[in-house]
Amino acid sequence: MTDIEFDAAVVTAVLAEAGLRGWRGTSLVEAVRDAGLDLARVRKRFPTKLTVLARFGTIADEAALSDVPSVGAVKDRLFDMIMRRFDVHQAHRAGVLAVLDAAALDPVLGLFLGGMASRSMGWLLEGAGLSGSGLRGGLRAQGLLGVWLWSVRAWREDESADLSATMTALDKALDRAGQLAHYIGDDPPVTEDDAAASAPLTPQAPPIDPVI
Repeated sequence: MTDIEFDAAVVTAVLAEAGLRGWRGTSLVEAVRDAGLDLARVRKRFPTKLTVLARFGTIADEAALSDVPSVGAVKDRLFDMIMRRFDVHQAHRAGVLAVLDAAALDPVLGLFLGGMASRSMGWLLEGAGLSGSGLRGGLRAQGLLGVWLWSVRAWREDESADLSATMTALDKALDRAGQLAHYIGDDPPVTEDDAAASAPLTPQAPPIDPVI
């Protein structure tokens, strides 16, 4: 089993356990032992449960950033990347929801997840062809984080097979972010199609739950 396959197996085992027992009730050792994974290898690669969440976030980012087109509207690229990220979350839905529930009562976990999400949004911006550095880049990242948080709220309640409610919420959030960016004079859009949906940019993210 390659490291990539092994890491995915650990993430799957731990999030499956979390879906059954809740995040606080999940034991990393018990989860991987039940999955038949080598404990010494787990110890080397995942010293804590938080490192499992960090790897999960990376897996979601990798899925989002795979084969991103170099042309087209920024909004469309961001929409596709974020929905690919949701596909990864959906595959581990019960476990992710358990983590989010735990984060609402655990400030340390909440801060950890918030930092992960911020870094992920920076990568998605770069993947869409927008800089995440400097003052404007920081505002873009904050704006995209707001889009992500708003969409996660919809995803948590979305029981449809095709995540239609999540897609609708994401589309509206990206539209609003693009309008705000245009209003306050953000950088010109990458293509003409981006006139109404340029880089997400909003001073504050919605005050909702921290997410992976």
